[in-house]
Amino acid sequence: MVHFVGAGPGAPDLITQRGAALLRAADVVIYAGSLVNPALLGLCRQDCSVYNSAQMTLEQVLEVVRAAHAENRDIVRLHTGDPCLYGAIREQMDALDALGIPYDDTPGVSSFCGAAAAACAEYTLPGVSQTVIITRMAGRTPVPEREGIAALAAHGATMVVFLSAGMLDGLQAALLRGAYTPDTPAALVYKATWPEEKVVRCRLGALAQAGRENNISKTALVLVGDFLAPDYERSKLYDPFFATEFREAKP
Repeated sequence: MVHFVGAGPGAPDLITQRGAALLRAADVVIYAGSLVNPALLGLCRQDCSVYNSAQMTLEQVLEVVRAAHAENRDIVRLHTGDPCLYGAIREQMDALDALGIPYDDTPGVSSFCGAAAAACAEYTLPGVSQTVIITRMAGRTPVPEREGIAALAAHGATMVVFLSAGMLDGLQAALLRGAYTPDTPAALVYKATWPEEKVVRCRLGALAQAGRENNISKTALVLVGDFLAPDYERSKLYDPFFATEFREAKP
């Protein structure tokens, strides 16, 4: 069968135990070579057939899968982060359904989680933001009109922007048409959890300049919102004067 596996954000030891076990057992691995850390391929057996999907079309991927399935070989489709985000897995699953080839899905640690860890940040701070918007800029691939950056920025919530580090001037302008201001905190997180990880903090009004000064134009997430600022409210969860199912409140 085919196992869709989330490779995690980059560090080889951030793949799940299940994902690592599937890689070790695989007869065929098709991995997203433009984003997946190639160090993960060290988990594969020496006789495993490895294909880089960055150089393939969907039809070519499916042809490899069909041939391997016909030979009763176990296949891992290795995607970066968690494949449910920008992984283009739905079209693969629908094609496998049509072919009658079984599959399952092993989740991974998304790069947006890795970016928060790199920035030592909490996306959902009490009194600041309780909503995380994960999105991307329209580029060669469009986004629905109702999901434009400026429209989403109107909420002023925590925002994590994928696949947009090469369009920082346009992204900055669109974000500023929402509820954010030039002084809203922002960060560029380049290759979160990789050895070359870099976190660049700035104001939103200087986002594009920060990208140019640090030579960041791809493989980076953009974080925007007041969750990056120092002010927030203490959580009620651990407040001694707040009762919970497991703890009485102090008088």
